[in-house]
Amino acid sequence: MSTATTEISPELVKQLREKTSAGMMDCKKALVEAKGDLTAAETILRKKGAASASKKAGREAKEGVIGSYIHVGDKVGVLVEIKCETDFVARNESFRSFVKDVTLQVAAANPLFVKRDEVPESLLTTERDVASASVAGKPAAVAEKIIAGKLDKYYGTVCLLEQTFVKDNSKTINDLLTAKIAELGENIVIRRFTRFQVGETLPGTLPAAE
Repeated sequence: MSTATTEISPELVKQLREKTSAGMMDCKKALVEAKGDLTAAETILRKKGAASASKKAGREAKEGVIGSYIHVGDKVGVLVEIKCETDFVARNESFRSFVKDVTLQVAAANPLFVKRDEVPESLLTTERDVASASVAGKPAAVAEKIIAGKLDKYYGTVCLLEQTFVKDNSKTINDLLTAKIAELGENIVIRRFTRFQVGETLPGTLPAAE
């Protein structure tokens, strides 16, 4: 396909915008750069979004919202705190939609932490021990790669930002966050969450006898 902007169809721009939430002009520029390849254009936008998010990461986020979600049947409930820089963005429909997606993710995927550095060393030690036992007898370099891979998989299970998005398995929650920062032009932080489930065992207590 030619790189001329006139040959990038509005439908293609619309598809890319729906996949990435990026602005129309950004989508069109990415498609031009990618010569009309939708997948390549999405990669271009993700890279630009990551760079944009990195630049905004140090900016203070004092505003935001508490989002809530009660799953059908009233057995699972979620509260999340997501912060942004201004009240204007906190009231933005796109920001609110992102908050809703995060509450749905927490309800469905039951993460334990927001990000890697919140995982206690005691849990990591246990995971390393289990992974090490599975590679006994393998060359050290090979074993190290396998253990690192198993730890990455563990993080992808328990850390919200690294979980696969339940509504689109081609993205992680961090991908959504990065795209939203690029779209709205502000630092956005998923600060904390709480998930309640009827009948769950509370920390420090024993399961109820049946």
